Amino acid sequence: MAAAAECDVVMAGTEPELLEDEEAKREAESFKEQGNAYYAKKDYNEAYNYYTKAIDMCPKNASYYGNRAATLMMLGRFREALGDAQQSVRLDDSFVRGHLREGKCHLSLGNAMAACRSFQRALELDHRNAQAQQEFKNANAVMEYEKIAESDFEKRDFRKVVFCMDRALEFAPACHRFKILKAECLAMLGRYPEAQFVASDILRMDSTNADALYVRGLCLYYEDCIEKAVQFFVQALRMAPDHEKACVACRNAKALKAKKEDGNKAFKEGNYKLAYELYTEALGIDPNNIKTNAKLYCNRGTVNSKLRKLDDAIDDCTNAVKLDDTYIKAYLRRAQCYMDTEQYEEAVRDYEKVYQTEKTKEHKQLLKSAQLELKKSKRKDYYKILGVDKNASEDEIKKAYRKRALMHHPDRHSGASAEVQKEEEKKFKEVGEAFTILSDPKKKTRYDSGQDLDEEGMNMGDFDANNIFKAFFGGPGGFSFEASGPGNFFFQFG
Repeated sequence: MAAAAECDVVMAGTEPELLEDEEAKREAESFKEQGNAYYAKKDYNEAYNYYTKAIDMCPKNASYYGNRAATLMMLGRFREALGDAQQSVRLDDSFVRGHLREGKCHLSLGNAMAACRSFQRALELDHRNAQAQQEFKNANAVMEYEKIAESDFEKRDFRKVVFCMDRALEFAPACHRFKILKAECLAMLGRYPEAQFVASDILRMDSTNADALYVRGLCLYYEDCIEKAVQFFVQALRMAPDHEKACVACRNAKALKAKKEDGNKAFKEGNYKLAYELYTEALGIDPNNIKTNAKLYCNRGTVNSKLRKLDDAIDDCTNAVKLDDTYIKAYLRRAQCYMDTEQYEEAVRDYEKVYQTEKTKEHKQLLKSAQLELKKSKRKDYYKILGVDKNASEDEIKKAYRKRALMHHPDRHSGASAEVQKEEEKKFKEVGEAFTILSDPKKKTRYDSGQDLDEEGMNMGDFDANNIFKAFFGGPGGFSFEASGPGNFFFQFG
């Protein structure tokens, strides 16, 4: 009797459990149907909530996990979706949609090889499944883009890497690895705002992502914000102590900052030789840091100009603008060096570039001064003809004229060839012309200011060099040339 009672008890307890199980299934189905309705309305958050309720009521139903995986995918939560998709195929390995969703999650996260395995399994279950066939092709395409990008990165063909990553991200939109590689290459190409945007987007989702922190630092480093860059590199190394790229970049950044500051200090102290050496050492640290190296070249150019090595200074400034063609300071420094070496056309070109970029009064005046010097350079240089400085006194101008006029006087070369006589006569005339202008304060002022001398009756074609000579030496018969030997002459006053 006792055994029978015990059996009854058991039987009596089983019937309610079965009823409860059936009730749970019906309730779970109801939740699923409500989830489907919200999914159709694209209210994925509510759909997620109802699928979760269905799973709670019936945790061994593969389709509920599959539906929730699909919802999470629409919400962009691919890693969570992957967990649900994997659970769905663990519960039912013949669930084709489960395998497709698992593969799609793997692909979206950038794991193309795992995606291929999932799509292959789906095709084993349904070899005609068009979605599985297409997704399998997509996964293989992503693997090919990865392979090409890896090779091109080694070749430093960063534009092609960006292209490959853009194509891969069309199929793997949630892959941080692809985004980071793209961002790093954008930074190497000088496209810093784009690189910063990609890295910041990752950091909003994962503030501890060492790769994203490294890229943020890299952008700042290449924009010459070295101190801030170091902070990001240090933070990246805190998250991943073995992050090799962050370690190298941090070391380079600190070395560049130190060398540049030491060079600046030496320059301010007037130790130009040491400053030159320090800037040169800094330039050898990282050839990829274009913006900082442009500044270093310009700084070294300034040092060279102080050392009066003007050709070297011009070369340094040229290297600076090659690296950064918007670097106004380098154009200004080079233009001044061109002015100092009387290369006025080049100076005008640089000042025009500066004025087009920054239309300030100062830049306009610099351009006008260079244009004036260019205009003056195209005239005869009367100071050079007389062999005197531009600040020569009246007496120095007279002495120079005396010397040059006697040197080139036609009578002195009467025994020379016709060609020599013609050349000396030309020089004699130029000497007289130069003296006429520089010995007259009004004409000299107009000449020095770059004004046209032909204006106000100053036509230089009307004067006679012989008359100038005679007037200077006291009139007709005031001197004569006599031979003192073959090819030698001396003059004597009457």
